[in-house]
Amino acid sequence: MILAAGRGERMRPLTDHTPKPLLMAGGKPLIVWHIEKLARAGLHQLVINHAYLGGQLETALGDGSQYGVEIKYSPEAEALETAGGIAHALHLLGSEPFLVINGDIFCDFDYGLLQGGLPPELLAWLVLVDNPQHNAQGDFALHKDKVESSGDDMLTFSGIGVYHPRLFIGIANGSKAKLAPLLRAAMATKQVGGEHFSGRWLDIGTPQRLHELDRMLSNESQ
Repeated sequence: MILAAGRGERMRPLTDHTPKPLLMAGGKPLIVWHIEKLARAGLHQLVINHAYLGGQLETALGDGSQYGVEIKYSPEAEALETAGGIAHALHLLGSEPFLVINGDIFCDFDYGLLQGGLPPELLAWLVLVDNPQHNAQGDFALHKDKVESSGDDMLTFSGIGVYHPRLFIGIANGSKAKLAPLLRAAMATKQVGGEHFSGRWLDIGTPQRLHELDRMLSNESQ
C-alpha cells in the first residue's frame, strides 16, 4: 500500500492544484518512483489511498498496467490519517501482512527485502533511518531487532513498514486514527521488530526538499 491521501499543506502552493504524490522530481511523479521500485522488487499488487484531488491520481496512474502492476484505489472522503487510511483499505489488502510506504519519501531501500512477511509474534516491522535535521530527536529506538518507544540511540521512522491486519482491528472503518499510538502499544508488548537502513532516504515534505531531490536526480541522469 502506498499512502497518498495527505493534503500536503507544507508543500503549498505546489499542492493547491496537484496532489503531493504527483509532484515531479527527476522527470517523474514522486509516486511513480515507488511504483517502479515495487515492480522491480516483484511486488505487483498495489493499493493506493487518496483523498484530496484523488481523482487526478487515478487518471494519471490508471490501473497500473503501464508500470507492470495492478493498482486498486481506496478513496477517502476526507483524509483518515495513517492508521485510519490503512484500516479503511483492509478489505483490499487481505488477511496476511502487507507492506506500507509513505508516498512522500524517496529512498534507495530494496522493498524486495520485506517480502517475507512477519514472524508470528510480531504485529509490525519498521524500517528506521538516521535522524534528518528536521527530526533530530528521532521517533523510536532499535534494541537488537526490536523497536522501542524510547532509548539511548533514537532513530527516525522511514515511513516504510510491514503490518499485520490485527494491528488495526480496533479501528472502526471510516474513522480517523494515527499510527504512532498503535505502534507504541504494540512496542510495549514487544510486538514490533525493525531494522536500521543507512542508505539514501529523504522526506519530501517541503518545496525546498522537492527541489533538492529534483536537482539530485537530474544530475544522476546526466
